[in-house]
Amino acid sequence: MKIVFMGTPIFAATVLEGLIKKHDVIGIVTQIDKKAHRGKLIYSPVKELALKHDIKLLQLASIKKEYQEVINLKPDLIVTCAYGQIIPKELLNYPKYSCLNVHASLLPKYRGGAPIHRSIMAGEAKTGITIMYMNERMDEGDIISQEELIIEDSDTLKTVHDKLSIIGRDLLLKTIKDLKENKVTRKKQDENLATYAPIITKEDELIDFNQEARTVFNHIRALNPFPGAYTKVDGKNLKIYDLVLTDQKSSKAGKVTKMNKEGLFVSTLDYDIMIREIKYEGSKKMSVRDFLNGNESFEGKVLGE
Repeated sequence: MKIVFMGTPIFAATVLEGLIKKHDVIGIVTQIDKKAHRGKLIYSPVKELALKHDIKLLQLASIKKEYQEVINLKPDLIVTCAYGQIIPKELLNYPKYSCLNVHASLLPKYRGGAPIHRSIMAGEAKTGITIMYMNERMDEGDIISQEELIIEDSDTLKTVHDKLSIIGRDLLLKTIKDLKENKVTRKKQDENLATYAPIITKEDELIDFNQEARTVFNHIRALNPFPGAYTKVDGKNLKIYDLVLTDQKSSKAGKVTKMNKEGLFVSTLDYDIMIREIKYEGSKKMSVRDFLNGNESFEGKVLGE
């Protein structure tokens, strides 16, 4: 089976690496290089893999206009994972074994570009991977296979992301095997259960302490480590990363009730949260303990005001 893979970020690269080891990947499609500071080009993790394994690489500005370049590779199967563009029907209809997508949620929940962020932010008890047939609409194709992952209180965006990328890699390989052996079934998504996961905006990053501790806790860890949730103190941005829940009753929402080498205790609507890792504007990310070695305590201040 000749496979073309389409994807961009590190999540997709993990899936691709497993695919390269087991199958004949004849082509890789990824987004165009981005420019960093001083004009330096940044390659996507998927492009790095293509170069490493000397696999035909296509970087197409518009897959809707340039899809023929993929068809020219004559793939038996196309696999997409966090590619970032909608695939046109001309390409969807070409491969003998169709087009499969690896999506980081239990569809039909969390369709869209930020399923991991949004599932943690919403306080979901579980998430997972869905392998689906692609159609012309975003994440609405028939489901082939799924695998669940429990979201623990100790999880962050990074840990869930990393675990799901491994699950996605392994489930894809199993699904391709079943596809070749004609053992797959297709299940239509229930539109009544559909929810959406739009990409994270700057507004989503701002912390609202005027909510219950569990909601604030989920919000912050859903953005840890990227892009990072933030608040304001003394007119400067304070990004918050690692934190835990406490049983300490709160006072005014956003008030720093205590700040010591154990952590930064901040009130919400019900209980304080204890923050252990921060990034104050103009400084690097560090533990609260390290921050206090050269900075004043925020104790008594109200974050966000």
